[in-house]
Amino acid sequence: MRIIKLLKKGNTSSGLAALGNLVIAIVKLIVAAISGNGTMFATAMHSLADTVNQSFVYAGSVLAEMKPSKRFPTGFGRLINIFCMVAVIVVTVMAYETIKTGWELWQHPQESSDFLLNIIVLVFSFLIDGFILYKTMKLILEEAKMKRKGNLFILAFRNAKKASPATKLVFYEDIVATLGALFAIIGIILAQFFSILQADGIVSILIGLLMLFVAFRVGYDNMIGLIGVAAPADVEGKIGKELLSDKYVVDIYDMRVMQEGRAYHVDVTVELVKGLTLAEADDIKFRLTDQLLKEPNITDVVLGIIEDDEEKSWKKEKGK
Repeated sequence: MRIIKLLKKGNTSSGLAALGNLVIAIVKLIVAAISGNGTMFATAMHSLADTVNQSFVYAGSVLAEMKPSKRFPTGFGRLINIFCMVAVIVVTVMAYETIKTGWELWQHPQESSDFLLNIIVLVFSFLIDGFILYKTMKLILEEAKMKRKGNLFILAFRNAKKASPATKLVFYEDIVATLGALFAIIGIILAQFFSILQADGIVSILIGLLMLFVAFRVGYDNMIGLIGVAAPADVEGKIGKELLSDKYVVDIYDMRVMQEGRAYHVDVTVELVKGLTLAEADDIKFRLTDQLLKEPNITDVVLGIIEDDEEKSWKKEKGK
């Protein structure tokens, strides 16, 4: 039962993407073997890389949801960053193989058969990857707590940094997967109808380069996540606003919010009105701590209290 509960807490976009890309990769590899099409092989490698990556990421997102223990008091949030870094290595290797295949096809172009079969499979891939991308973009807005106003893709791209590491990886990978299927269709059409056989190799190299971009982008995000990165300014601003809304809180002396996966660790010192007894100040401290912990992504709070020093420490600009 405990394992099932953990699996339900895993990142849904990565789990869905892993299943979808496994089906796509199997179909593409079969068709690539039948037709001998290099572009189809390149997109198959990308789909296979996505399957492995997103399986890793889903497993990491499940383990990251485990509750803190005595030995690991801050929890397991950074496990997802480690799993994503493993996924980055897989993407990099697959990208190398794809570029290598594309370069060989560029130097020694080959005619491929089964044009209609290739097109059908690539359209099928485009639709599935497009559907996964759509679901992932919606999940980004949910995790960023943003309302959909305007173009979904632009909103998702702007708010991707606020999403969990798993969701970000699926988002970037599925952009490449969807574009890769589209480029592959163009490459096959150019080779079939315009006798531009080198298009097969060019598209393969382009897909490989896009995979390298994903590896760099995701690798960078997870590297700083492992080091420990400050939460976005609007998250800090929201916490500051919530604390200052209390009638006994005059100012925020200092605050640091660290992001670990989807979890936030809050270390804050607030200034209270003068004249409170120690018992009253303690009650306010515990009440504010409990209030912050009600936020779903705040996992622990270290809250200090001091008396108002009559100097303004917290500025509105910090929340912007």
